[in-house]
Amino acid sequence: MPRILAIDYGQKRTGIAVTDEMQIIASGLTTVPTHTLIDFLKNYFEKEKVEAVLIGEPKQMNGQPSQSASIIKGFATHFSNIFPEMKVVRVDERFTSKMAFQTMIDSGLNKKQRQNKALIDEISATILLQDYLRQK
Repeated sequence: MPRILAIDYGQKRTGIAVTDEMQIIASGLTTVPTHTLIDFLKNYFEKEKVEAVLIGEPKQMNGQPSQSASIIKGFATHFSNIFPEMKVVRVDERFTSKMAFQTMIDSGLNKKQRQNKALIDEISATILLQDYLRQK
């Protein structure tokens, strides 16, 4: 069975998570500099079968798009143009960064480790993916 990949897109870096082949468990894959994201994905898609890509959809508390929504929408369009055969699912990403930070605290990471923004992005992507799997 193909994997599902989740992207927590950011202007500087992007967190990526992926399921196992049975689509049961979401795991953090990596965080990449955003300017290398498309090349990373091309390489990954050559090696692994991926059924769908989740892209976070940032919203405010009232459900309206956040300031970064237009940037991420632009990326989603660009992604679909480069990978037209790939199913794209937009998912609400409210609170994922806060949940990622709390996960780091709960895991016992010290203050210096919790300042690793790349790790926060990767954990955020994992939370997006795990929530999607739970709802599926």
